[in-house]
Amino acid sequence: MSVASSAATFLLWPLIVALPLFMTTGSNRYENIFPADWFDSAPRELRDGWPSPLGLSLGLLAVAVGQVFVLVYFSIRREGHLGTLTAIQKEGPRPYQLMEGIRTHLAQPEGFVMLGAYLCIYWMLDWMPSSYYSFSGGINWLHVFAQLLITDFLQFIAHLLEHRVSAAFYRASHKPHHRFTNPRLFDAFDGSPADTLCMILLPLLLTSRVVPANVWSYMTFGTLYANWLVLVHAEYSHAWDGVFRAVGFGTAADHHVHHKLFVFNFGHLFM
Repeated sequence: MSVASSAATFLLWPLIVALPLFMTTGSNRYENIFPADWFDSAPRELRDGWPSPLGLSLGLLAVAVGQVFVLVYFSIRREGHLGTLTAIQKEGPRPYQLMEGIRTHLAQPEGFVMLGAYLCIYWMLDWMPSSYYSFSGGINWLHVFAQLLITDFLQFIAHLLEHRVSAAFYRASHKPHHRFTNPRLFDAFDGSPADTLCMILLPLLLTSRVVPANVWSYMTFGTLYANWLVLVHAEYSHAWDGVFRAVGFGTAADHHVHHKLFVFNFGHLFM
């Protein structure tokens, strides 16, 4: 891969967090975009009625914007326009039509539908810790990193338990995802409702009770987490894999080992 192609590929990561970066640069840019009464400024005990859906909407939009950039990147990458394609598995990727993969990916009820429903219910019922409704400050990168690390650790535990508690539990939860021994990027959220509950929703819930993030940090974490989970299922190597492996981050090759052999690499984002 050329230096130019490699540099262009690395730009994907700031693009994944483009919305929270845009909203927090300058002098509270978001205040010039949205009406003042859309922000929850009163303490929770003084709030009248439902919490404002603004933070929730921005969080969902951040994931969607990041997902658009990931899909554009992968579509260009798959055509060989970002350097030579290197398949992760020796037999090469499974053949499929790109648009079929995108449609399948976006329509999976076990992924985005369940995740979106969880976020909407958790937010609008005012169950989240109060800090998550706050727009004060900008992105706290320590909070973002802590959320990624804790969520992946909890996901690792859940993943390990799904494999090892019992054969019946494994069949009911994680086995549908393991029908993909040679996964493609669009298989990331294709599993079962039980798998999504154990591996995604419960870790997210528990992490939110530990890390006192604000709206912007939660947005940043959400789009990095969702889109990173997609990228580790890609059937081709990425330009950043060497750097990620050197610092202990998970790569698509690491996750393919798990899909192929079932007994290694139960983590996703960290190895």
